[in-house]
Amino acid sequence: MKKLLISIGILSVLSTGFMALNTYRRVVNTSFGPGEHLEYRVHYGFLNAAEAIVDVSPTLYKVNDRPCYRVNVDGRTVGAFDLVTRIRDTWRSYIDTAAILPQKFYTNLQENNYRKEENITFNHETNTVKAEERTEKDVFKVPDNVHDLISGYYFLRTIDFNRIGNGQVLEVPAFYDDTVYNMKVRYRGKAVIKTKQGKINVIKLNPVLPSNKLFKEEESIRIFVSDDANKVPVKVEVDFWVGAMVMDLRQNSGLKQPLKFF
Repeated sequence: MKKLLISIGILSVLSTGFMALNTYRRVVNTSFGPGEHLEYRVHYGFLNAAEAIVDVSPTLYKVNDRPCYRVNVDGRTVGAFDLVTRIRDTWRSYIDTAAILPQKFYTNLQENNYRKEENITFNHETNTVKAEERTEKDVFKVPDNVHDLISGYYFLRTIDFNRIGNGQVLEVPAFYDDTVYNMKVRYRGKAVIKTKQGKINVIKLNPVLPSNKLFKEEESIRIFVSDDANKVPVKVEVDFWVGAMVMDLRQNSGLKQPLKFF
């Protein structure tokens, strides 16, 4: 009997250790990988307003002893808009390749005279995040499987929208600027849209926005995502109280499969 109890105790310790090593979820990802490159043009009416480049590094990085994709998002104003509001922003996320969760998030914002540079490290075992440069409160409690703003989008690319009902809302917890947000995106079915490269089949998504003074209504942002394995945004429309802005995919490379225009 004593030997049996000892054996059960040993198995319990081993199984607890095994579970601790496997606390991460596993997400099947067939939508993106190293080397993906996307370039976008943002225009306000007929005026070019900004450009954005989204890159997945061709090599993997190890962060918190986990292999990660490094995703860079660089945005800048151009032309006349650059004279009025000068923006040079960089966001960088290190996304766990197996769990599609952030391990580290970096921001470098230069918007007119405003400056902000920060590194955030995620600990998914303790459900905390740490702001590395802070001297005051620097550790924040977060929910399970929390995202940053970039990794949340890449997680949505792993969703099989054929299993989602029209009008269904997907919710993803995200941490940014000391706050946990419940990012909500409503699936609006499928359609065909026209782009400069031709027509393309898309999935329609609407981020659900709280009431605010910037956007006209709850679903003022419309995202059109390629209806294929890639699920990359090919067009984004934004309605403000004054005017509208459109973001178009200008160039791409390194996708899982070529975009199919017709």
